[in-house]
Amino acid sequence: MKRIISLILVIALVLIAAVGCGTEKAETAEKKTFTVGFDAEFPPYGFMDENGEYTGFDLDLAQEVSDRNGWELVKQPIDWDAKDMELSNGSIDCIWNGFTINGREDAYTWTSPYVNNSQVFITKTTSGITDQAGLAGKIIAVQKDSSALAAINDDANLALKKSFGSMVEFGDYNTAFLELEMGSVDAIAMDIGVAKAQMASRDKDMFVILDDYLSAEKYGVGFLLGNVELRDKVEATLMEMLKDGTFLKIATKWDLQDSVCLGE
Repeated sequence: MKRIISLILVIALVLIAAVGCGTEKAETAEKKTFTVGFDAEFPPYGFMDENGEYTGFDLDLAQEVSDRNGWELVKQPIDWDAKDMELSNGSIDCIWNGFTINGREDAYTWTSPYVNNSQVFITKTTSGITDQAGLAGKIIAVQKDSSALAAINDDANLALKKSFGSMVEFGDYNTAFLELEMGSVDAIAMDIGVAKAQMASRDKDMFVILDDYLSAEKYGVGFLLGNVELRDKVEATLMEMLKDGTFLKIATKWDLQDSVCLGE
């Protein structure tokens, strides 16, 4: 009888262990990846740091959202002018990197705005340019398919655009800043948050941001049009983060606490 009882106990322990392993494997197999598309040269929202790691405000937010949902975050750098193709073919789940809602309201399924941002012009302090009128006849740099380019092409800024001597489009702002430093261009049109981050990483006394803004805008997380289910999960998690203070903590880390607007 003792042998029978011992045998039953051994079998029971084996079955419990098997069930546990099966559950663990199932959980691992079911773990969802969350692939975020971003511009790797867009500080402080997304960029590569000195250790070769992708980091930034938006990527920190995406990591926290992923952790809370049990997802594995995949940080996928993309060419900004290819972002729509990456989203439509499923290479990425969303575009999360200082992505402007204004003018794109019907092209994506958006979260609520979480950052107030403006488009500005930045020049060298020695340029003698003090306002937008001083850009007449000058060479203006802008990123391809960017919000700044859209703002320049807006009918409200038609006269300003016509005043430029020429406009040059670059794939990233690092290149644009190098051209500005060398004097190949006279000014760069870009997001104010990115402009400040770029200035902080260089000799900030070399550059100045013009006081008159090109446009005002808001950032959101953009999903493929109709992907409401994933958008809702991400937005609900962001709201949880806002409520418990994590959202503001991450914003403060990147000196963006005065720009956030989630929940307003």
